[in-house]
This record gives sequence, structure tokens and C-alpha cells, in this order.
Amino acid sequence: MTTTHHRTSTTNLGRDLALIAVFAAFIAVCALLPAVSVGPAAVPITLQTLAIYTTALILGGKRAAFAVILYLVAGLLGLPIFARGGAGFGTIASPSFGYLLGFVPGAFIAGYLSHLALRLYGNKKSQFIHQLGAVLAGFAVIQIFGIAGMMINANLSLQAAALAATLYIPGDLIKCALAIVVALAVHRAFPALSR
Repeated sequence: MTTTHHRTSTTNLGRDLALIAVFAAFIAVCALLPAVSVGPAAVPITLQTLAIYTTALILGGKRAAFAVILYLVAGLLGLPIFARGGAGFGTIASPSFGYLLGFVPGAFIAGYLSHLALRLYGNKKSQFIHQLGAVLAGFAVIQIFGIAGMMINANLSLQAAALAATLYIPGDLIKCALAIVVALAVHRAFPALSR
């Protein structure tokens, strides 16, 4: 019995580590796709947030947070995997660093609430609404960190930083919806992911 339990735990750990690595790479790929700079702080619009939301909804809170941490650590250590090929500790001073930092708690909160809803409500038709609530909670956290980052690193006032952040909201809401559609399809195909 103990041996079987040990094997199951080892298998689950191996699967979790593989998922964390794969989704960290997925975030990196989406960050490297062509970016468009907007707003007074020139924070780039990328598909990175789509990857963050998708990772959170598919992996759940802890695994998603670890995937984001792995991505951030790799970038800070010099791998050119941030937007526009950015890398290294110098990115800490960039106006977009608040968003990067906010990805960790944002992914955790969205993922935790997403998997909680999946366990409580299964694949009911209302699940899209529950997932929307989860992803919007993560989105709100990321925005708070992003605004703080622009205030600190771009020397913007709270009002100017919040106004700059509103430029990203329409695109991010579309990304939230896309992430939900993808995640729900994945969970239908692999229900064990949310356990």
C-alpha cells in the first residue's frame, strides 16, 4: 500500500513538474511574439497575458504560480524571454516590470478560483461565468501591480498610470475570454487536471 502510494506521489510530482516546465515555455513563446508599445510608459502589448490566463485556468493556482516563477527566474538570469527579447536584472527597472511581478499572484488567484469552480460546479453551462470571475480576479491583481510598476519605474502619477493601464483592458478582456474557451476545452478532454 505504501509503495503504491509512493509511486502515485512520484508520478504526480513528475507530471506536475513537466506541466510547469511546458507552460513556462509557453509563456516565453507568447512573450516573444511581436509586441506593440502603447501609452506614455511604452509598455508592450503581447500575447503574454493570454498565456498567463491560459496557464492559470488549466494548471490551477500553485502549478500556474510555479510556471510563472520559473519563467521569471529564467528571464532574470539572462534568457531573452521577456517581451522584445528582454532579459536580465536590468528589466526590474523597466516600466513593465510591475506587470511581470503581478503575473505570479494573478496566476495563483485566477488558477485557484478556476479549479475551485471546476470542482464545485463541474462542466455545467454556468462554468464559463465562474471561470470569467476567476480570470477577472487575476486580471485585477495584475493591473494593480502593473500600475504600481509604471508609477515607480516610469515616474507616472497614479492617475496617469491608471489611465495608461486602461489602454490594455479591451485586449486583455478578449484574451481572458479566449483563455476560458481553451481551458474549458482542455478540462473536458483531461478532467484529471483539475483534481
